[in-house]
Amino acid sequence: MIVRLQVARPGHKLAPKTIDIGNLPGYPVHRVKEYTMPVMQTSDLTPREYWEQVKANPNRAKFGFGEKAAIINIDLQRAYTDIATFKTAYQTDPKQIDYINELSALARAKNMPVIWTYVAFMDNADDAGAWGTRTNTPDSLQNIKVGDERAELDSRLDIDRSSDAVINKRMASVFHDTLIPSLLVWHKVDTVILTGGSTSGCVRASCVASLSTGYRTIIPEECVADKHEIPHYANLCDMMLKYADVEPTQYVKDWLVNHPGCEPIRAARGCEF
Repeated sequence: MIVRLQVARPGHKLAPKTIDIGNLPGYPVHRVKEYTMPVMQTSDLTPREYWEQVKANPNRAKFGFGEKAAIINIDLQRAYTDIATFKTAYQTDPKQIDYINELSALARAKNMPVIWTYVAFMDNADDAGAWGTRTNTPDSLQNIKVGDERAELDSRLDIDRSSDAVINKRMASVFHDTLIPSLLVWHKVDTVILTGGSTSGCVRASCVASLSTGYRTIIPEECVADKHEIPHYANLCDMMLKYADVEPTQYVKDWLVNHPGCEPIRAARGCEF
């Protein structure tokens, strides 16, 4: 039996046609359909240029905001924000932390939950699992220890420790083995706003997990950062096209400003104290 496959030129669609398969004596001839096989699209665009193209598409479908959001600010700790001290730190938009503080304050004022995460491990790094086995230098992930200066949240952050949740996570996704899923259920949230870093790492992992858990997911573009522009813009594209709405920070701010506000959650849950 011989099956012929043809490769289509870029831009060509699948073109079915009927061919004969089977020409052994005494066996019937079968009529089947042959399809040309599409090839992967190629491009000379840089990731930044491709991102601008994706973002500018006026026909892009959106998930949109729901009724109540939580803002989760991912790993804004000195290991990743203190560029003067740690070589693992990075900066994409110089005003990232200012934007995050502003969005967090707006969400808090509307009785929406504000959550901050940081990554840190026990002294023997058992809780880092396989993630902590590739390298062992002072800058290695598993060597960010609980209480270490690399685990400290950036001092520029405006955190209200009387109401905000501050959570030590171990893995890339904020949903993995943390109390965040329970917090979102308790707060009756249907939308998750993700900020922090890195775009290609913990933000991307949290974005996929957020959508997979059933949440509308929003990424304010200027509020996420990465070490290099290639993974940054490539992952913005991927999240936009598949898992989330990547929006200008001003767009997210406007939604929060115009939101009528939510009832305090304990009252909404019928708790009198």
